[in-house]
Amino acid sequence: MSMMRLIRSWIEDYFSDEEALFLLLLLIAGFVIILTMGAILAPALASVVLAYLLQGPLLALKRLGVGHLAASVLVFLLFLIVCLAVILVLAPAVWTQITQLFGELPNMLNQMQKLAVVLPERYPDVFDEAQIKALGAAMAEEIGRLGQAAVELSLSTLPNLVAILIYMILVPILVFFFLKDGDVMVRWWVSIMPTKRILIGRVWREMDQQFANYIRGKVLEIVIVGFVTYIAFAIMGVRYAALLALLVGFSVVIPYIGAAVVTVPVVLIGYFQWGLTSDFYYLVAVYFIIQALDGNVLVPLLFSEAVNLHPVVIILSVLMFGGLWGLWGVFFAIPLATLFKAVLTAWPRGVRAAQQHEQQA
Repeated sequence: MSMMRLIRSWIEDYFSDEEALFLLLLLIAGFVIILTMGAILAPALASVVLAYLLQGPLLALKRLGVGHLAASVLVFLLFLIVCLAVILVLAPAVWTQITQLFGELPNMLNQMQKLAVVLPERYPDVFDEAQIKALGAAMAEEIGRLGQAAVELSLSTLPNLVAILIYMILVPILVFFFLKDGDVMVRWWVSIMPTKRILIGRVWREMDQQFANYIRGKVLEIVIVGFVTYIAFAIMGVRYAALLALLVGFSVVIPYIGAAVVTVPVVLIGYFQWGLTSDFYYLVAVYFIIQALDGNVLVPLLFSEAVNLHPVVIILSVLMFGGLWGLWGVFFAIPLATLFKAVLTAWPRGVRAAQQHEQQA
């Protein structure tokens, strides 16, 4: 009986408010829809994110006296120009470097195999000859698989091309209508919600600012870090500079983990190009300087409001949401974790629960 009384008291403290129940059902419905229909709704979700990202230029034009329709058209045309630049300039360069790197992987693995053979002679106390032979056999097997992987990749590109064409047609159309009629859609959504929405309004205002700050700041961070990396690597003559810059730029999406993972291809390509020479050490130094400037200068400038989340919470959020929703989950891991924190902070509590919360605080 005491356990049932405890459960009943907890429910009364935290779920007695009808607005809290509506918010809970709204969150559950949103997660269920994304989990079950996320792949189908991916173009729409991508369009919402892009339209949200373009709200800044749209509002700036409207403040200058431009009408809503004209501002929507101008921002949409700017969006199309950027997309065409990416498709016609950046994508071919990156794809060319990917194919070149894929073609040179067997040579790189052969160099690693030759290096591994010498290791037992130089460091007999660390490396065992039998282990090195097993490693060499594994590398030889991996070299044989590369040709097969290349054939499978070429055969699997057709469905991916169809999906890309669908995105190229649907996403721009949806982005335009979200820009043009976004206010109408928001008003309709508000009209079907309960009249009592103090809690929902409080959470929405906090998360609207957080999402806007995070999405726009993160996109700018990707562009700036990728562009600076490309300029630096191109000046140094690093091979696959565009591909590495793209990887370094997108590595900022995953806090703490992304930079560590991308360090591996940067170091390996530098080693295969120059060996342990001064150019290699210059490359490593430049790469770590870019990472340090990003973390200590660029991030504080771009993100006006610090995300008050513990690093463990951020890493767990990346792992959990990335496992659920892939790349989108990784990108939105921090905003989603912030959403949970905002909901928990604003959640209505009974008198006893509120007193306990104040005592703990």
